[in-house]
Amino acid sequence: MTKPPPQAPLPHLSRVMLDDGLPGGLPPMIEADRARAILDLEEGNVFAPRGAGPGPFVLTLSVRDGRLLFDIRDEAMHPVTLIGLALGPLRRLIKDYVMMLDSYATAVQEGREARIQAIDMGRRGLHNEGAALVAARLDSKVEIDLDTARRLFTLIAVLHHRVTGPSA
Repeated sequence: MTKPPPQAPLPHLSRVMLDDGLPGGLPPMIEADRARAILDLEEGNVFAPRGAGPGPFVLTLSVRDGRLLFDIRDEAMHPVTLIGLALGPLRRLIKDYVMMLDSYATAVQEGREARIQAIDMGRRGLHNEGAALVAARLDSKVEIDLDTARRLFTLIAVLHHRVTGPSA
């Protein structure tokens, strides 16, 4: 029996970084989300900037002048494209998501199992809504799958939290 030819890997991210210009200091729950999202993205994702070739790509996320920037480079760190998105459409979801994380952390500390489950269901709903919005906003610029969009939303929320502070 003949083996099928190996398929070329899908365009993807090989590395993801947050450029917030700030030292650490995230609450433990948000830091854990950040670390998990980056690890999950680097282990598997679909990320194909339109017209950019096969990749893999390196992504640096940052916020500058109220805009979310996706600095996409090849593995040799040559610029591929820079995508800027207004943060306005994401702000409410980010704020609600971070509040859910805070409520979740409190419920865990208090050992309130029923509350933990209820908050987690709400958090997942917000996460899905945020992922759908990220995917829609990037649709004409970058092809991504749902898991990649979910992880990017997590990183966008973390980045926004670090740049604006917990009360923004």
